[in-house]
Amino acid sequence: MASLHEDPGPKRRRTISAEDSPLRMARLIEGEIIPRLLLAHRADPVAVPSFDAAEPLAFAHRTLQHEVFALLTEVDAHLARGVPIAAIYLGLLAPTARVLGEFWENDVCDFVDVTMGMWRLQQLIHQLCHRGTCAALRSNRRILLTVPPGDQHSFGLVMIEDFFRRAGWHTWSAAAAPMSELCAMVAGQWFELIGISVSAAEQMAALPAVLVGLRAASCNPAVGIMVGGQVFTDHPEWAAGVGADATASDAAQAIGVAERLVETAGRLAGH
Repeated sequence: MASLHEDPGPKRRRTISAEDSPLRMARLIEGEIIPRLLLAHRADPVAVPSFDAAEPLAFAHRTLQHEVFALLTEVDAHLARGVPIAAIYLGLLAPTARVLGEFWENDVCDFVDVTMGMWRLQQLIHQLCHRGTCAALRSNRRILLTVPPGDQHSFGLVMIEDFFRRAGWHTWSAAAAPMSELCAMVAGQWFELIGISVSAAEQMAALPAVLVGLRAASCNPAVGIMVGGQVFTDHPEWAAGVGADATASDAAQAIGVAERLVETAGRLAGH
């Protein structure tokens, strides 16, 4: 893989179809997706304060180096200090997509790097998209949703995340993160709850060590851990055996279970 400063050679672009080009995706994000989101959020693009021209360039580089939860934390900081959502879309995210497309077009970095950056940007936009339709977000409800390290079956997390978001939770999804990255997330960000979706019984043997590692790394000493997936739907009694605090048979039931876990932890902590 070429680095950000290597010349990957003149033949590379010919191997990528126009339909798959990062430049095409950049134009799609800037020209179609973001304008629709402005309508969904009822955000007025008129007189939107702009970001400094250097910020989209720096943010584009960060999409190549950091995972979505770190990028979302940065955007949340802008929102917390009163930057309108329209400014985030028009002044930061749309120009970032444009810069990533230019990275590809000008051979600044290779196809894989730009594609990963574009994917992270899309995931970030996906996170912001749902905030216009969910319940009022509550600062004391934060959940990290993931799968056992090495598991590639993360489709179920999309539905679970949507349920939690609509219930007012702040959600972070880390479907393909290795154990070291999951530990870094829970060490650097306060989560009331960690949710792990297990797709196969073969993953059960390693699961207790994963839960122990996450609890040890978490900056919240009372973090709750829920497990789910067909394995625990068939055998809910296995949840305690792997060291989890609870399980639920479906996403809707998981909300109530999660709320009770957080409330119980709060009472025990004297909050």
